[in-house]
Amino acid sequence: MNRYLFSIYRVVVPKPFRTYFLKKSLRRKILRLFSSLPPEEVTEEQKEVLEFIRKDEVRIFPYPFHFDYSPSKIEVFHDDGNGMKYVVQNGKRLYFKKRWSEQRIKKAYCDLMREQDMKSPHRYLTGEFKAESDDVVADIGAAEGNFSLDIIDTVKKVYLFEYDREWDEALRATFAPWAGKVEIINKYVSDRDDERHIRFDTFFEKNHDVNFFKIDVDGAEAVVLKSFEKVIELNGPFKMALCTYHKNHDERDFTEMLRQFGFRVNPSRGYMIHYYDKQMKAPYLRRGLLRATK
Repeated sequence: MNRYLFSIYRVVVPKPFRTYFLKKSLRRKILRLFSSLPPEEVTEEQKEVLEFIRKDEVRIFPYPFHFDYSPSKIEVFHDDGNGMKYVVQNGKRLYFKKRWSEQRIKKAYCDLMREQDMKSPHRYLTGEFKAESDDVVADIGAAEGNFSLDIIDTVKKVYLFEYDREWDEALRATFAPWAGKVEIINKYVSDRDDERHIRFDTFFEKNHDVNFFKIDVDGAEAVVLKSFEKVIELNGPFKMALCTYHKNHDERDFTEMLRQFGFRVNPSRGYMIHYYDKQMKAPYLRRGLLRATK
């Protein structure tokens, strides 16, 4: 479909229908691709995904745990003091953008819970790869801050990198009880330094104690890594949870790069089907993230 026709298609066909047709088409492509391969070339992890989508539809997390979560089971509360809405995550308040409706918050938090399910390929931490008491964390792409909220009582300090000013308001409300160990940086981590951007190398010059990096920036991970040119040459110790599901070759490219600099790299178990990516290509199944240590 050329650009002109696609523009008309987007106007004429409502988004829910476009998504439905996209997922149906992608399901056929995935099943056709893997059925064309010799059986010995299809891994057990891939077979697990194929079994799921044969019985159901294409989902971001193509696993039975998808059904363990529902927006209808999430309770949203209202803080009369600041006029903001929040959910309770492990006994702590997690605030959301003030303009968001209760329905939108329920859906968003449902997605977050799926994302961090113990079986999820997007889960940042494991029993072996975890945040510890002497860790200083750079949460790059913090958004609502659910990851840092989970570890805030454990770690020494957290730097939240989030440019979106609406999230800034929510983050300040969420982390008010820990204001002494949380700092919010309203800039993009990028490959340049200016009013909106900061290289991580630049930030690290004054913050040498940062040793844990969580990077989830909606497909800009390669740009973020360019800002780490000096840091990743150091001996560490470092820990990095780096998302790889946004683009086709991120897992391969990031693994090669980090290993060149002495990191031990392990992909998360399982796959995601990131059907929102218009550039998605075969084999369609992508690792959620890499966990790297040095």
